[in-house]
Amino acid sequence: MERQIQTTSDGSTTIHIKDWNESYHSRHGAIQEALHVFIGNGLNLFDGKVAIMEIGFGTGLNAFVTFLSALDRNLVVDYTGIEAFPISEDEANAMNFVDQLQANQHRHVFEKMHGAPWGELISIDPKFNFTKRRQFFQEITDSDKYDLIFFDAFGFDVQPELWSADIFRRMFNALKPGGMLVTYAARGIVKRNMMDAGFTVAKLAGPPGKREMFRAQKSIMPI
Repeated sequence: MERQIQTTSDGSTTIHIKDWNESYHSRHGAIQEALHVFIGNGLNLFDGKVAIMEIGFGTGLNAFVTFLSALDRNLVVDYTGIEAFPISEDEANAMNFVDQLQANQHRHVFEKMHGAPWGELISIDPKFNFTKRRQFFQEITDSDKYDLIFFDAFGFDVQPELWSADIFRRMFNALKPGGMLVTYAARGIVKRNMMDAGFTVAKLAGPPGKREMFRAQKSIMPI
C-alpha cells in the first residue's frame, strides 16, 4: 500500500496510508494526540515504576514521549512495543518529533528505539528498559504483566478485527489487576467489546479534533 509522509495541524509528522485514507496519528496533531491520550490520561496516573505495553509501535512517537515524560517525572519504565508491520528506516528518519518536541539532546534515544533489534531487551537509559516485539496482536499471550496499555491500533473502520472482544481479552489478561488501557477510540462497539472482555470503561474528553476517548480498567476483583 502506498504510504506518504504528511504534516499534521500541530506541525508534527505522520504516515498516511493512501489506500485506506488512514494515518498513523491524528491529522489534528500527532504530538498533541499522543500527549493527551497516552501521557495525560495514561502515564500521568502512575508514580514510581510502571510496565507499559504499546499496541502499534508504529512511528515510535508514543514510546519517545513516554521516555521524555518519565525522565521529567523520575519514573522507572519497562516499555514493550508490539508491531506487526514496522515502518522503514527512511520513514523513521522523516519523522520530525525530536525537533517539534525540542528534544535534540535525546535524538539518540529515538534513533536507538528504531534501531533496536526485535525481541531483545535493551537499556535506553538506567531507568528506561525497552523491548520491541514483531508480532500480530492476535498472538499476544502475556499474563498479569503490565500496569498500562497504550492501544494505538489503526481505526475500527479499516481494521475492525483489531478491536474485537478477543483482542481486548488478550489485553485484559496482559494487565495486572487494577491495570489500565487507554486509547483514542470512543465508539459504542469498542466499548461493548471492552466490557465483554471484563473491563470497566470510562469515557473521557478526547484530544484536539476528537470529542471523546476511552480509558478501561481491569477490576482488582475478578468479574
